[in-house]
Amino acid sequence: MNMLNGKVAFVTGTASKRGMGRAIALRLAREGADVVVTDKYPAPKSLFPGDEGWKGLEAEVAEIEAMGRKALAIAFDVAKSNEVESAVASALEKFGKIDILVHCAAIRGPVNTPLVEHTEKDWRDCLEVNVLGTFFISKAIAKHMIQRNQGGKILIFASMAGTHGVKGSSAYCASKYATIGLVKSLALELAPYHINVNAINPGAIITNLRDAAFAKMAQEQGISWDEARERDYKMMSANIPWGRLGTVEEVADLALFLVSDQSTYITAETIGITGGLI
Repeated sequence: MNMLNGKVAFVTGTASKRGMGRAIALRLAREGADVVVTDKYPAPKSLFPGDEGWKGLEAEVAEIEAMGRKALAIAFDVAKSNEVESAVASALEKFGKIDILVHCAAIRGPVNTPLVEHTEKDWRDCLEVNVLGTFFISKAIAKHMIQRNQGGKILIFASMAGTHGVKGSSAYCASKYATIGLVKSLALELAPYHINVNAINPGAIITNLRDAAFAKMAQEQGISWDEARERDYKMMSANIPWGRLGTVEEVADLALFLVSDQSTYITAETIGITGGLI
């Protein structure tokens, strides 16, 4: 359909092979957008069997260019304002504009860990990456969009943990509740400039986000990493009305709708994609 022809998208958190960021970057490119792909680490390791040798941002640039679109890879830490400013400047230097921001970068923090066992560092890391990082990247790109005065789309990834508590994940939940508050406020501020600001709240999606948690489970239970993952997926699927976990491609379809002209009158919303779980 090429509904994004002529658009430039800046997508964070794209380097994980099975991540939502990569799926979204490729989906936007297939619809005609040139894409800036970014992450803190250029090629994060994936523990899924067969993912050895994944080249991360380098591979994504090749994938996007193979579609006939332009791409730029930038490695930077979203929790550091100076690196955010530099990354946005590099994107503008190459493409001259940014029409779309999709901010996927985040960290999970401790999983299945009671609040009384969390450390100050656990909380600071979650808040710095998930909240301050969202503030830094939103501010930098919103300033450009306001100055350009051609509208724009900002899509922030929150979580169902931003609307419902999750036992053992208090730091992550707190950060995602804060992220939704930021989205709601920013949407009102940018509406006069015809810049849409929305959030997606994913539920249980098959990604690399919990790779380390599965490794811990495997060690504790004396089983393989893959067995730990499959057990967890089976347990989670039993609680999902749709009967399975979601895919990154399904998330990418929703993201495409929210950054396209088909969602012009939607702003300040948090939209869940949970298979009916929430």
